[in-house]
Amino acid sequence: MQQRLFRQIDVFSHHPGFGNPVAVVLDAQGLSDADMRRFAAWTNLSETTFLMPPTAAGHAAGADYRLRIFSPRGELPFAGHPTLGTCRAWLQQGHTPRVPGLVVQESAQGLVQIEHQGDTLAFAAPPLQRSKPSPALVPLVASALRLRPHQIQAAQLLDNGPVWLGLLLDSAETVLGLTPDHARLKDLGQDVGVIHIAPDAGADPERPGAVVRAFAAPMGNPEDPVTGSLNASLAQWLIGEGLAPTRYLVAQGECLGRAGRVYIHQDAQGQVWVGGHTVTCIEGTALL
Repeated sequence: MQQRLFRQIDVFSHHPGFGNPVAVVLDAQGLSDADMRRFAAWTNLSETTFLMPPTAAGHAAGADYRLRIFSPRGELPFAGHPTLGTCRAWLQQGHTPRVPGLVVQESAQGLVQIEHQGDTLAFAAPPLQRSKPSPALVPLVASALRLRPHQIQAAQLLDNGPVWLGLLLDSAETVLGLTPDHARLKDLGQDVGVIHIAPDAGADPERPGAVVRAFAAPMGNPEDPVTGSLNASLAQWLIGEGLAPTRYLVAQGECLGRAGRVYIHQDAQGQVWVGGHTVTCIEGTALL
C-alpha cells in the first residue's frame, strides 16, 4: 500500500455540497481490480474513479488519460458526473490536454471528449441506443412510482452504458411530488429517470427549463442527486424527437437538498453536450 493523490470533487454545482460528489484517485497505476473495488466500496459514494495513463491504443487515438469508474457494487463503463469530476482533478493536477481546450478520456465505453472553459466542463454524450420498453414494464414502474397513466407522456429505454427507463412526465409538480416505492423498483431491476420539459425551456439558458429525478435502487442508490449519463440520454432522446429544445438547463437534486444544474446543448453537427460547474471539496492523499 502507498499514499496516492486523492481529490473529492462536487459536480454540477459551484457551491460545495450542492452537487454530486465523486472520489478521484489520481495515480492508480499498480492497483488491482480488487483494490479499486474495495476502495470504492469504502468511500461509499455513488462512484469512485481511478486515473492512469491511456493504453497504447487509446494514446494512438488521442486519449489524454484512462479512467476506470467503480460504484460500491462494481465497475461501470461510463458515468457522467465522474467523467467531469475526474477531468477537473486531472486539470488541477497541472496536466494539459494534447488539444488545447479539449480533453480526451479513455474509458470502457470508448473515448469521450470533454470541453473545458474555466470551472465549466462539458462532455460529448456517448452514442445512445434506445428502444421502446416492453408493454408490461411501464405500468409496473408507474405503480412503483405511484404515477397515474395520464401523467406519463412518453417512455423510452435508454442505453449509453447505464440503462435507464426514461419517462417524460406532464408537469414539474408531478416530478417533484413523486414518493417512489424503492423496494419495488429494486425488485423490478430497472433504473428509472423522470423529466419534465417546460414549454419555454430554451428561452433563458440560465434559468432551469427542465426538472429531472433519477431512481437507481437496483444499483443500491435509491435516488441519485445529479446524473450526467441520464441527462445525456434524456437529451438525445427528447431533442431527437422534437420534444425538447437544442439548449436548456436542468435542475436536479432539490428533493435531496441539493441544487444541481446541468447544461444541455446540441451543436450544429448534432452532438449533444452535457456540462456543469465543478468544485474541489477535499484534496490530499489516500492510503491504498
